[in-house]
This record gives sequence, structure tokens and C-alpha cells, in this order.
Amino acid sequence: MPQNLRNFACTLQKDKQRIMIDPATIEKILDTANIVDVIGDFVSLKKRGVNYVGLCPFHDEKTPSFTVSPSKSIYKCFGCGRSGNVVGFIMEYEHLSYPEALRYLAKKYHIEIEEKELTEDEIREQHESESLSTVTEFAKKYFTDSLFNNLEGISIGLSYFRERGFNQETLKTFDIGYCPGKSDDFSKAALKAGYKKEYLIKTGLSMESGSRLRDRFAGRVIFPIHSLSGRVLGFGGRVLKKSEKTAKYVNSPESPLYHKSKIVYGIYQARRSILSSDKCYLVEGYTDVLSLHQNGIENVVASSGTSLTQDQIRLIMRFTRNITILYDGDPAGISASLRGIDLILEQGLNVKVLLLPEGEDPDSFSRNHSPSELKNYLEKNEEDFIHFKTQLLAEEAKTDPIKQARMIQSIVGSIAVIPDNITRSVYLKECSNLLNVKEDTLYFEINKIRRKHSEKKYRTFRHREEDFNPPVPKQQPAIKETDQGEEYEKQLIRLLLLYGSSKSITIKTKPRQETVPVAEYILRELKDDELELDHPVFRKIYEEYVRLHEQNRNVDIKHFVNHADINISSLVISLIYEPYQISKIWSRHDNHLETEEMKLSQIIPKTILSFKRRKIEKILQKTSEELKEAQAKEDKEKENFLTEKFMALNDLKKKISLAIGPRTIQP
Repeated sequence: MPQNLRNFACTLQKDKQRIMIDPATIEKILDTANIVDVIGDFVSLKKRGVNYVGLCPFHDEKTPSFTVSPSKSIYKCFGCGRSGNVVGFIMEYEHLSYPEALRYLAKKYHIEIEEKELTEDEIREQHESESLSTVTEFAKKYFTDSLFNNLEGISIGLSYFRERGFNQETLKTFDIGYCPGKSDDFSKAALKAGYKKEYLIKTGLSMESGSRLRDRFAGRVIFPIHSLSGRVLGFGGRVLKKSEKTAKYVNSPESPLYHKSKIVYGIYQARRSILSSDKCYLVEGYTDVLSLHQNGIENVVASSGTSLTQDQIRLIMRFTRNITILYDGDPAGISASLRGIDLILEQGLNVKVLLLPEGEDPDSFSRNHSPSELKNYLEKNEEDFIHFKTQLLAEEAKTDPIKQARMIQSIVGSIAVIPDNITRSVYLKECSNLLNVKEDTLYFEINKIRRKHSEKKYRTFRHREEDFNPPVPKQQPAIKETDQGEEYEKQLIRLLLLYGSSKSITIKTKPRQETVPVAEYILRELKDDELELDHPVFRKIYEEYVRLHEQNRNVDIKHFVNHADINISSLVISLIYEPYQISKIWSRHDNHLETEEMKLSQIIPKTILSFKRRKIEKILQKTSEELKEAQAKEDKEKENFLTEKFMALNDLKKKISLAIGPRTIQP
């Protein structure tokens, strides 16, 4: 194998990345994986009828439109259009390749994977994120090993954690580690293990210093930052030696793998506890999370020292709508972070605030109290944000009228962002009582603020319309509703997949009737007239269906639902979820409702005829344009030929229209 491929294979974790999962193993994974169980690790799902619903993890929404069907093992969001199977969800959410997603599910369900050797071309096609993830996983293992098994790690890193009261179980739960103090120990170890310099730099684990690499986290204890599925995305590092020139904390830089504004520290370890308690405690630092978790408060996450973002709030609200923010006893720091409360309120969540005693932070307070004392204190001392903010700002304003006016404006501004009218009204009344200000005055001020927000939003809408109309996801090529040709293609594929191998239709042929399997009829009609589908994904599905049919294989819709090509699986799932169980072609006779399945002998021929008519219309349009060009050039021979062609096509269109009859299919 060429040297460049050998190096590349090392970067992709050598032999593991040179193999492909056996088809029988894939089938076993798909049969075993429970889609509600898998998605439930990332989204708070509630049962509604036979399905489950929750807030979509792929776009911002306040009303659940994300539906999971356990019987079909598929999901669909009716807000943004995303859809897929259990493997597709893991691929989309965790940005994993198809094999990586299968390995994730196999690990979850303890399924042993049988694999085969990949070709060199297949190795070359591996995704960059797979390489970055592999390097990051190596780093996590290196750091944890250094903490527990390296003399320097034990004497410096482990001693630091033991002094602060952290036990080994907590450290291992959060994969805590240590990076040796020599400036390039980690980088040398990674290069020796076969990992490429390019990916070490891209993940931020190493930095270039002249002609050599330098470890970003040298001499620091390491806090790995996990995704919801437990994959390590990046790291936070705390220096233990005091130095004015050295930052106390450093984090991994932004990379294709790690986006600090979209993740909160501890979410992987906290997600189940947040779900069961229906509450999330929000703190600032890594050790705050570790201390509370060790002391029995496991539903806790940290913003990791960054300003709270909307993406972080949306991540939490997948599991609960109740957030309690724990603040240190430092008024200056609290005032600076009040904006986070408004962001949470804006998302329609319930916010409570807990102020710890002066000189305490969540880490120190947790270490100085027993689990029962801590739990009791948290339950009894959290308060509503409006009381908290009023008391905090009132102390600053005191007798200064200008500061008092600003205080009222600030509190009213927080109430104004609450989306629910009733909740907003309750807070307004409470605010009126606390501040001794008439409700009408506050009501007027709130309406003024909300009007300004609406005007700003409208201006933004006009200049950046795409912010309010998200594009169709890449894995689902857009189907233009105005393009009837593609709509008929969609109908044909849907009918083929749903009924192709299981139903037959009765066709009138001279001199008798003929009963034909649905798949045979559709494929024959398109093949006889040499018709192709224009939409790229529909065409792929159709061509694969033809190939499987010619091999005399029974084509089950599950084949396409679980397809390795996420474009195909997503589009097929979208078709399944469309409301066609009761067709648009139906009639009532003696209170009897005829379903689509009962009317297939009418629906399918008319759909094919409509598809053919649309094809003819496109050819007619092109012929008309060519005819105009020929007339302009005074090319009489070509003009006569095109005129005859146009007339023949138009005549054929009329005959098809007569055969279709009154329009019954509404694309």
C-alpha cells in the first residue's frame, strides 16, 4: 500500500477504520435498536397515542412537532421536515458516518460486530470528523491514563482532586485526566501512535511552535466535554501552578467537532437525572458540576465559564422546562450574568434562582454539606427570578430615582420576553405588588417593549428571510410544490414502495380485464415508454427498485427506510408520514369510506397518465421554444418538422387528458 495511504489509515485508527460491518450484523442492529429508547437519550419524549412526541433537536421550536413511531421505527419533524430511521438520527445528530452510527448502536445494545476489509477507495472516502473524533478519543484515554497511572499525574493531578474531596468514582464518571507538564509529551505520543499532525492541530490538542508541536494542555488537569451520546468533543484544562502569565483555564478551540456555544458541560452524565426529576441545575464551572454530582445532585450542568447561549438553553429544554441557576455570593458577577435569565425566559422556560451564602460557590458549598443538607438547602432557598432580580437591583437603586426607574425597566424588560400571555400577566401583577407601581403603567411599558421587539424582528425578516424560513435539510432534496412533474414522481415512488410487492390491481385491456401486481404494472408502463424520473433521489430509488425486482427479490419498504444513503431513507420516511392513509381519491356510498388501498386500480393508472402528461407538457414547452428559434432563423425545413412534432404531441396530450378524466389527484 502507498505510504500516503498508510499514513491516512493510521489517522483513521488503523485496522478499525479499514473494515466494513457485515450486512447480517447491520440487520441485527436494526432489528434490536429501539428508536424510542435511542432518541430518548437525546430528546424528552412523551407518549401521544401510538407515537411519541418531543421538541425537535434539529431546529428551534417551543411546541413539539417531532414525532417518533415505534411501530415503524422512524422519526419525522413536521416543523423542519427532518426524518429518518434510528441510524439516520444518530448520524444526523452526532455528525457520524453510517458505520460509526452502527457501531454506536451496537455498543449500546452489546452487539458484537462482524466486519470485513475495506478497499483503499473506501478508506479514502472516510469523513474528516471521524479522524478528528478518533484523535480526540485517543487524547481522552491518554489523559485519564496519565492521571491514574503516571507518576507525575498521580503526584500532581490526582493529589489535587483528592485534596478537594473528589473520589475515584466521580473522576472516572467524568473521564477526568491530566496532561503531563513537559510541553510536547502528548504530541509525541500521538504522532508515535500514528495520528497525523494535521488533526492534532485541527482539534486544538497541539499547537505549532516553529518546526515542532507543543501541547495546549501541558501541566493541566483535564475535563473532557462530552456530547449527549458520550462522545468526547473537546477538553477544558485547569492549570495547577499559579502564574500571572498563564490562564487558569483553557478550552479546546472551535473545530468541526467542538462548538462550545452548543454544548453544556456534564449533559451526558446528567441527562437521565434531568428527565426523571424534571429539573436542571445550572452552574458555571467544571468542579461545581463534579461536587454537586458526587453529593447526590446529578441533574446539574455548567455553561463552562461562557455566557449562556440560546443553543445551550435549547439543549437543556429537550429534557426539562425547569431551570434553577445557582449563583455564587458575588453581586458583581450576578449582575453581569442576568442576561442569561432573559434568554431562558424567552424560550418559555420556568426559571428559579438560588443565591449561595457569601464567599461560597457550588463546589465549596457542596463539599461542606452532607447530601441531605445540600438537597434541603436547594429546595428551600430557590426563589422566583422576579423576587431575586427585584431584591438584587433594589439594593443598588436604594433612594436614587433614576436608578429605581432603570431597575423597573430592567425587570419589566425580563417579563416582556416571556412568550406566554398568561405567565406574563401573572408576573406583571407580582411585579406591580413588589415595586408598588400601577399595573396599567407596567402593562403599557411591556407592550411598548414587545412592539419594539416585533418591529426589529420584522426588519430582520425583510433583510434576512432565511432566518425565519430554514432551508430544507441537505439530506432531503427539495420538492417544489409547484412542479407537478416531481409531485407525480413522488406519488409513483410512494405507491411503488407501499404497494409494489404486496398488492395487485385490475386493468381493463381489450378484450378482457387483467390483474397485475402493482410493481409490475408501474415498472412496465415506465419502461415501455422509456420514461425517466427527474428528481435525483426518486430516480435512485426507482433504479434500485428495478434492479432488485429484476433479481426476483421481494422488495420491502424497510429496505429503503433503513438504507445506508441518508438521502434515500429520509425521503422515503417523509413519504410514509404523509397523510395518504385515506386518499384524496375517495368517495362515500351508504356511509362507506373507500380508502386509497381500495381504489388502487383507479389511482395508479391515473397517476401514471398524469406523470406522462406532465412529461409531454415539458417536451411541448421545449418544442415551442425550438420552433420560435427556427422561425426566427427562417429554417423552413426545421420549422415544418417541429410544427408536426408539436401537433402530434399536443394531440397525444389531449388523448391522455381524456383518459384521465376529471382531475382527482391533487399534488
